Amino acid sequence: MASLRESGWEKKLNTPEAEGRCILHLILYHVGVNFPVIMFSYPAFKYMGLKSSLPLPPWTAVVSQIIFYFILEDFVFYWGHRLLHTKWLYKHIHSVHHEYATPFGLTSEYAHPAEILFLGFATIIGPALTGPHLSTLWLWVILRVLETVEAHCGYHFPWSPSNFVPLYGGADFHDYHHRVLYTKSGNYSSTFIYMDWLFGTDKGYRRLKALEEQEGKQS
Repeated sequence: MASLRESGWEKKLNTPEAEGRCILHLILYHVGVNFPVIMFSYPAFKYMGLKSSLPLPPWTAVVSQIIFYFILEDFVFYWGHRLLHTKWLYKHIHSVHHEYATPFGLTSEYAHPAEILFLGFATIIGPALTGPHLSTLWLWVILRVLETVEAHCGYHFPWSPSNFVPLYGGADFHDYHHRVLYTKSGNYSSTFIYMDWLFGTDKGYRRLKALEEQEGKQS
């Protein structure tokens, strides 16, 4: 298990006060933003075909829908996140999330309320289009939260999905995003890496990895 903080990155340690502030903000966000959104959006999801009765959907339907949600979410999130890195939106909204140059798991949801709603659209658009079973929606939200927590945790574990899932970003990929000046950070995708590769927004990250690999061979 390797900590990304020990591999040549800029070192900015979080104080207990900063971690406590993050926890307090998350409680307020979940109570004041997320919970009302869930309550008001449920009737809309029901209207769009959300099911909650038995029988449960077959596993093939669940798996295919989850895969579709991940791909669609990653595409929408990429463009929304990239937009948040424009000067005005970064200064007034997205800079809140980047207060932690050394993120940890809980900072994955530490953001301006407007960003929570804006990028949250990427998470719900897939289920809104397909009208899944409630159990599938719950599974999707759980997997999405686990993914973003892992991406912000700062550790590359032996069991990290990036070791097994092709094109998966993970903590190493997203840690770079938090360490670089907002106009040059790149790595905007939430889960996979292909969008950044296609649009050239991972060039700085790939140069860094090539340099690290070269230095590793020389040492």
